[in-house]
Order: sequence, then C-alpha cells, then structure tokens
Amino acid sequence: MAEKTEVKSLDEQQAIVELKRLAKAMAQADVAYHQNDAPEISDAEYDALKSRNAEIETLFPTLKRRDSPSDKVGAPVSSGFSKVKHAVAMMSLGNAFTDDDVAEFDTRIRKFLNIADDQPLEYTAEPKIDGLSLSLRYEDGLLVQAATRGDGEFGENVTANALTLSDIPASIISAPDILEVRGEVYMSRADFAALNDTQILNDAKPFANPRNAAAGSLRQLDSKITKSRPLHFFAYALGEVSEDLSDTQSGIIDRLSHLGFSTNLLMRRCSNPSELIEHYSKIERGRATLGYDIDGVVYKVDNLALQTRLGFRTNTPRWAIAHKFPAELAQTIVEDIEIQVGRTGALSPVARLKPVTVGGVVVSNATLHNEDYIAGRDSFGNLIREGRDIRKGDWVTVYRAGDVIPKIKDVDVSRRKEGSQRYEFPSVCPECGSDAIREEGEAVARCTGGLICPAQAVEKLKHFVSRAAFDIDGLGAKQVETFYLDGWVKAPADIFSLYQRIGSGNIQQLKNFEGWGAKSAQKLFDAIKTKQQIPLNRLIFALGIRHVGESTAMTLARHYGTWDTFNAAMENAGDQRGSEWETLNAIDGVGGVMAAALVDYFHEVKTRAALEDLVKHLSVIDVAAPIVEGSTVGGKVVVFTGTLEKMTRAEAKANAEALGAKVSGSVSAKTDIVVAGPGAGSKRKKAEELGVKVLSEDEWLALIG
Repeated sequence: MAEKTEVKSLDEQQAIVELKRLAKAMAQADVAYHQNDAPEISDAEYDALKSRNAEIETLFPTLKRRDSPSDKVGAPVSSGFSKVKHAVAMMSLGNAFTDDDVAEFDTRIRKFLNIADDQPLEYTAEPKIDGLSLSLRYEDGLLVQAATRGDGEFGENVTANALTLSDIPASIISAPDILEVRGEVYMSRADFAALNDTQILNDAKPFANPRNAAAGSLRQLDSKITKSRPLHFFAYALGEVSEDLSDTQSGIIDRLSHLGFSTNLLMRRCSNPSELIEHYSKIERGRATLGYDIDGVVYKVDNLALQTRLGFRTNTPRWAIAHKFPAELAQTIVEDIEIQVGRTGALSPVARLKPVTVGGVVVSNATLHNEDYIAGRDSFGNLIREGRDIRKGDWVTVYRAGDVIPKIKDVDVSRRKEGSQRYEFPSVCPECGSDAIREEGEAVARCTGGLICPAQAVEKLKHFVSRAAFDIDGLGAKQVETFYLDGWVKAPADIFSLYQRIGSGNIQQLKNFEGWGAKSAQKLFDAIKTKQQIPLNRLIFALGIRHVGESTAMTLARHYGTWDTFNAAMENAGDQRGSEWETLNAIDGVGGVMAAALVDYFHEVKTRAALEDLVKHLSVIDVAAPIVEGSTVGGKVVVFTGTLEKMTRAEAKANAEALGAKVSGSVSAKTDIVVAGPGAGSKRKKAEELGVKVLSEDEWLALIG
C-alpha cells in the first residue's frame, strides 16, 4: 500500500492516492482536534502525516490538491458558535525536530534577508503551551470579542466564556484604540487531575489530557460551565492594532505584561542557534516541574520590521518556528509479544503493552522491529540497550518521536521476574504454518508460504495476474481483491476453476453480481481460458518467488526449457547440494541467495501443493534457449530508446533476447549497443558521452539479419 511506501519510491499514481489519503486523514484529525476537542491521533502522528504530505508535494508539485493540508490551518467553525472573521489571519507554525532544523531555520532567514553569518540577528525563545489558541479584541480598552483560531480565517465567538477567566482582563488602561491580543488557554496538571476526579465522581467521561480539558471547557455553550473550570491564559502575540506597542517581539511581551496580561517568564532573547538550543534544553530539563503541559519551544525573529520583510508562506510565518520536544517517555509492562505477517511475508514482532498514556495518546502496542532487536542487538551484531533483551512480563520505557508506532527505549532488568524466559523467535509463519526463513544478510525473517499464506495472498494474486505474468484481460488488481473477499479466489488455481463455480448453470453466477453482465462475465471466462497456455518464463515470474524478477524468470526458462525439467531440477536441489544445486548457482545472474529462495519455495509443503494444483490447469509452453552461436549480438547488452517504427519495443526486446542479447533499460559503461529511434533523448546522449555504439533501427535490423 502507498502509505507504507517511502516517498522517493512512489510513482505518480501512488502519489495521487497517497495525497488523497493524507488530505482525508488530516481533515478528520483537524475536526477531531479543533472542533470536538477529542483528538483521534497524537501530535507526533499528525506531524508525521503533515511531513509526508509536504514531502510528496515537493517531489510531485503538479499533483498538489486544491484541498491540500499544506494550505489549511485548524478546522471550520463548529455550528454551536457564531462565526468571527479574524482581522489578521491566525497562522500555524512550521516545525523543527532537530538541532540541524534550527540551524537551517537561521540559515534560511539570513539568506532571505541577505544577512551575513557574522551579523547579529536576535530571536525570542518561549515555551510552546499545549492548549487552545485564543484571540482577544479590545476596543477603547474594553474586551469586545474573543475568538478561537478555527480555520485561521474564521474562528468561534467565545467572548462570554473568555470573560470568566481570571487571567483575561475585561478592560485595560492606556491601551491603543484597537488592540488584539493573542495567546493560549490552558489548564494546569493539578487542576486537570482534580477536574477528572470530579468527572469520575459524577459518572462523567474523564478528559484524555489537559489540552482536551482546556479546549472542551472554553468551548462550552453554557458559560457557567466554563466559569467552573480552572482555566488560565498566557499572552504571546498581537493581531490587529491601531498603533505599535513596540518594535520588537520581546518588547511586545513586556508591554502586554504591564497591561495586566499573564506572560511566560521563561521567554528569553537569544543571539544565535546555539543560544536557542541551549535555552530549549534548559526548558526541556525543567519541563516536568512547570505544572502545565508544553510540547516544544517557539522561536521568533525579535525585530518586527524584519518579521514584516520575511512575511508568510501559505499558512505559516517565515520568521517563526516551533522546536518540538521528543515525545514523552512512560514505563509499562510487556504483556505479550506477537508476530504480524506483512504482505511481503515479513514477520514483524509487536509488543502488546499494558495501556499507558504517552504524549497524550494511550499506547498499547510497540514495534519490536525484528529478532535481533528483541535480543538486544542490531542487524550487524552490535549491542543495543547494552545488550538487554526484551521478554514477556518486562517493565519497559516506551517513547514516541514522530513515529506512528511507539517504540521501546529500554528495559528495566532490575524488575524482571525470576524464571523469566528469553523470547524464542518463531521458525514457522503464524498465519499459514509455512517455514519462516531468514536469509543471510537479512534482518527480517519471511514466510515462504507465498501463494497460500493469507497475509500475503491478495498481493501475490495481484502479482500473478499482472501484465508481465498471466496478464488476464478483465482480471486486474481491483477484481482480484473483490474475488478474494468474496471467497471465489483464494489461490491461483481458483482462477482457472471460476467458470465451473460461478459460470452459467450455477446457483451463483458472476453475471448477476454488481458491475458484471452476461457479456463481461463470459469475456472474463474466455480470457482466463486463453491464458491456460502460458510460456514457462511467465509462469516462473507469476509465482512471485523472492528475488526472481521478469528478466531472471526468462533466464531460468531458457536454461531449463520445459516446466518438467525446471520442476525436477528445483526438487533435486532441495538439500542445497549436489549437481542440480551447483548447476542452478552457476547460471549467470542467479547466485546463492536467489538459488536458495527458489528451492525453499519449491520445497515448502503447502506451497508445493498449491503449485501442483495450479499446474493441473495449465499447458506450459517450452522456451527455447537463445541463439548464441553465430549470433552477432550474443552476450551483448542492448538498450532500446526512442520510437521504433518497424516493430514494437516488446518485439524488439524478444528478438534481441532470442539472439542471446541482454536487454537493459538504462545506459551504462557495460552497455554495448544503443538502438535509437526518433525522439531518443537522454539515453542517446549518455551513450555518446560514454562512447557506446549507437545504431538506428534499420542498422540494428541489418546487424541481426
């Protein structure tokens, strides 16, 4: 699935699907967080989604959606409150997670403003309160409006509720005619604990964390409820003003304090990234003693004139950034260790934890990566956690740091129960019972069940019907998923018995199902029938054996020629020794790892049974060995580029391979010939730079006769 694929590995279609998924997930999270005060994911998970979305948009700028999360702030206003338009938009902040990110923030600003590294540039650094953003508008010294951030452009009118907070003055003296003060509403940890005790006594649902409690309390439709809740307010910025309060950010905070607003005493002016990081570390060390929740430190350019020059991106200021803390740690018990099998057959261990709140999210699972990680070492054999292994019943420290799945930081062996046993990693797949093999040099063990493993079945079936495999017209990935869920196709052999089960004359008939008719159903059955004759190379590729790609499948098919010969050779090489094993390893392009994967596949009992069942339905076409003797291109590496006018690219490739040539998709120093048709571009240019022979299509045809 696209969401599990690295961004750099996505193709354009996958990127479109992933951007749609991210937009939907983040919109849902925004509503849960900003409207309902009941977050469904943690800040770290949200940041990860946001970061992935931005990375994809950077790689595929033309695919950016009109509803891109990159252009949004918060969520639309709830129907329970009247709508208020902010005179000055309430922006969100970009994030920094590392010291390098902070240094890069400084570098970007200096480059934008053309300020040399040795010139002074002052910043402010203050705790980032984990609460609800609020804007207070004063006219002639009187509070006339209080509004939540909402979607950044429109907020909720919560004036009556804001007036109940002791930290928010109803009137101020010596203020400009128009003064918009912005800050954060929050609840102390002690008040939060007391509130939850009251909730439980009244048989009401307790709040998940202080931020939820503060936001839910301020956004009550009955201001009396808000008044009964212990809410506080820190002022940290300005919106619209009729006259300047200061020419610096630090000066604004000082003026707000003199006007009667609570400001954070931990704000400091810093002259460079090192000082910012030093103050960040100081705040982080004292975080537990603050009495209220913070999730980072906010850095702002101190000079307001420079802020104006820097301006804004779509929804974030260039002159400010939030340096997030690593996720909080928590201790809990490993109740069990379970194995999950992925779509590629990888066995992934997961710790089932006694539920614990970490960074505002209840955590009950943690990834354990692989067998080595559990044992207290990395995949190279080096010790991690000083060699402390993880066992069922252990007390462990859990953390979150921008990862969707929490991880285990360490094990407290002093609390380990007497008689505790080391975890034994399984040697068989828990899903299908097939052997689980860890190849040499691999960190992960994989199920060899392939076609018969439920965890891998759908993906293997999709591969089976893919274009380079059986390529059955009308039976694509979508149809495979449907047929699998309906129980019609659980293994490849089931495809070839579909007509007998859901064709004409059966109680259940494909033509009667949604999306199908008599003609389309019959067309599919006919297409399946035509593919019962299949070349050996396509069959080998279709099996989805690890490490065996399209090119290798052809190499194997040409070497063995027939299915019976290939099948017998794999059977005889089962103990990975003897002449058949040596012959397999000697085939150019195979090697030990691939050879082991091949024979393991053919010797897994259940896989073998499924394979024999499949072959009963097929007539496997022999593949002749390529003509090398007397061939003018035997053993040469050939690349086709541009538009071929006298044959298709597939035909040209097949002809070249039949003559013993190796066809490649890219030009390198190992390339012998590049056949360039009209429109040839970068590949032809690279060939000329490397001194590789370039032929026209006619010259190529003359060469091969």
